[in-house]
Amino acid sequence: MNTLVEQVLAAGFGTSVITERQLSEILGGGDARRYGLVNRALREGTLLRLKRGLYYLKPSNTSDDIHPFAVAQALLPGSYISFETALAFHHWIPEAVYTTASVTPGRKSLERDHESLGKFSYHPLALNNYQFLAAVARVKLGKHTTLVASPLRALMDLVALRKEVWSGLDWVEEGLRIDEAHLATLRRKDFAALSPTYKHKAANEFLAQLENALFSCRSVNRIDQHHGKGRTS
Repeated sequence: MNTLVEQVLAAGFGTSVITERQLSEILGGGDARRYGLVNRALREGTLLRLKRGLYYLKPSNTSDDIHPFAVAQALLPGSYISFETALAFHHWIPEAVYTTASVTPGRKSLERDHESLGKFSYHPLALNNYQFLAAVARVKLGKHTTLVASPLRALMDLVALRKEVWSGLDWVEEGLRIDEAHLATLRRKDFAALSPTYKHKAANEFLAQLENALFSCRSVNRIDQHHGKGRTS
């Protein structure tokens, strides 16, 4: 194991994306020595370049792989994890997701395909001012804090991206295979938090109709349960 790997591991950055500045602080010394260590590690394949100015250690040098969410946000700072990726993270959909998908604050969709770290996609949405991070939480993953959409935000981001029009709960429960038990965890305040978020009328209509459908079902269930308790044999 070379000196660079030993120093990066000792500094606790074994499963982190490392910036040029962090490498400089970890390695110390003069520029020539530092460049020599970095170039040697790159040639040996023990240090890998994510993109210009961003690096990570080869996974075989660490006990764990770097988390793809940390990679996604290092590739495009300011983005947050959403869509099917966040739904799978929250265990709301059963399918495995092979692309780490994010919402970007930019205006263009982007894709990055990294040979060893996987696929990453970024999509802009039509959002109102100051609503970009509504219902988005900071989640600690190893040494990194990443931004991840709540389940409802991830679902609605998907609706907005696909320009889905409300057609009933079937699209949610059968199309996306979101279990009714997960939908039952949503509260009125979750919908209220997203009501000022989206610019497009169709997305706002979908949000309102989803709320009405879920809470209407709950009201009916409570009435049925009440009548059931009142029956005698």
